[in-house]
Amino acid sequence: MPYSIMLDAGHGGRDPGAVYNGRQEKDDTLALTLAIGEILQNRGIDVEYTRTTDVYESPYQKAMEANASGADFFISIHRNSYPTDNTVSGVESLVYDKSGIKLEMAENIDEALEAVGFVNLGVKARPGLVVLRRTKMPAVLVEAGFINSDTDNQLFDDNFDDIALAVADGILATLDADSGAPSSGYTVQTGAFRNRSNAERLAGELNGLDFPAGIAEGDGLYRVTVGAFPTLDEAAAMERRLRQAGYQTVVISR
Repeated sequence: MPYSIMLDAGHGGRDPGAVYNGRQEKDDTLALTLAIGEILQNRGIDVEYTRTTDVYESPYQKAMEANASGADFFISIHRNSYPTDNTVSGVESLVYDKSGIKLEMAENIDEALEAVGFVNLGVKARPGLVVLRRTKMPAVLVEAGFINSDTDNQLFDDNFDDIALAVADGILATLDADSGAPSSGYTVQTGAFRNRSNAERLAGELNGLDFPAGIAEGDGLYRVTVGAFPTLDEAAAMERRLRQAGYQTVVISR
């Protein structure tokens, strides 16, 4: 049975969250949350959202919605802020207390975001936050850079897809380790075609760029895949390289 995750885009509606030079936290969090959710769904995770549009729900409502959904995990996406502009930059994740799988997931997310280029400010316990205190499942609140840091905003805008992928990879790496089940490995799919010549064209293009591409046939489709990796982290690293080269990707189990 697949894992289920409730994704929460921080703030919304009449609550803009932190604001800097006209930029509103609620907009950044919604865009990033939807991008993370798409990646997780493509990798077989059941995803639900507290919001998919610009609406307001209180933190208590969000926690109760998550509890009612029966989700296995709750991930809340935010942007940070500091009293003085351009003073602090970096990512951090917040948890109710620093124990268990929620701590592991928070650390994995922060480390993945550090690889994108953010300063890693670490994991902090925040037992007073409603979405961490009232949720019945492991919960992590991710602060994806400071909205009043020009450095972090440039990283956020220039590397948006990689940031979404990093958060998803941090989540998935934790789930993979927690499953305890042996894995037959992973590969990165870059296309699926009904016409073999189209698959051959893409595979040839990838091989010409030194990506080890091959073609797998099944269910009436010719799937172009790159590499064979024993761990999800290695597959995710290849996925990042392919995305940076302009290819659409999804990591799949072999």
